[in-house]
Amino acid sequence: MTKKILFPFLFLFIIGVAGCSNAGTSGEIQSVGLLVPETINDGVWGTKGYKGLLSIQSNYDVDVYYKEGIHTKQAVEQAIKEYKENDVNLIFGHGSEYNEFFNNVASNYPKTHFVSFNGEATEKNTTSLKFAGYAMGFFGGMTAAHYSKSDKIGVIAAYEWQPEVQGFLEGAKFENKDIEVRLEYTHNWGDQKVALNLLDSMIENNVDVVYPAGDGYNVSVIEKIKEEGLYAIGYVSDQSDLGESTVLTSTVQHADKLYEIVARKFSNGELPSGNINFDFQDGAISMGKFSPDISKDFKKEMKKHIETYIETGKLPNGKKSGSGSPSS
Repeated sequence: MTKKILFPFLFLFIIGVAGCSNAGTSGEIQSVGLLVPETINDGVWGTKGYKGLLSIQSNYDVDVYYKEGIHTKQAVEQAIKEYKENDVNLIFGHGSEYNEFFNNVASNYPKTHFVSFNGEATEKNTTSLKFAGYAMGFFGGMTAAHYSKSDKIGVIAAYEWQPEVQGFLEGAKFENKDIEVRLEYTHNWGDQKVALNLLDSMIENNVDVVYPAGDGYNVSVIEKIKEEGLYAIGYVSDQSDLGESTVLTSTVQHADKLYEIVARKFSNGELPSGNINFDFQDGAISMGKFSPDISKDFKKEMKKHIETYIETGKLPNGKKSGSGSPSS
């Protein structure tokens, strides 16, 4: 994808307020930049990053910039250089692909803090944000197993390391010990063709509830599931708007909220380097709206399970998933 030209969404000129004289001061947000590998208009992951950026703009009265289609070493390095010229000292790379890029260049920009997702931040001015996805997967798996009529459900995930995949499997088995869970992987966040082929295979094998755990293909998968009169568990966003009778519930990651948390920590001089985990307890993860086809008793049961998990960290099977560091 062709690179977008940087542009600020808001310019503020306030007489009497210090500007670039504090350039490089730790903890003060000057300007904020966002890099996304695909687009901010996907309605799922990229859109959430964009909303988080706009929230920072609104709360801190700073200029913000974004670039789309940034997924190569050369493109990342060029974007960072341009951001530096615009006094950006907080850069978000909206995906795991930015971890290695940021670790490699961070030492060249000691007054800039680099934030990415689901990786290993190794430099003192890099931070990786991680969603502790096991619990949301567990509750999604419980819902899928509860509703399945064929006792066959499926997961179309991007990668084996996704914690929500194991959570989904164990949650499904907890709800129904006889459930059959088929696990398939695209090895790419956005390969719709592969995901749809895997879905066709699942449908042929009588799978009736599918969890498309990849933000780049889950919308197209759910649309196909809807055409087939089957059921889905939404991913990343509350996807009930794709069909309340199709989407039983969703496992929601509030990436936009994490931007607010990071901005607050950075502005207070409290943003640590390394990896930070977020879960239900931080308000960074939640379950989406439940389908009206789900029984009231099950919804009530799930609400109680989630409240217990938030309070104690324990899942319905008595295990703790390890929610990681709190955000506040």
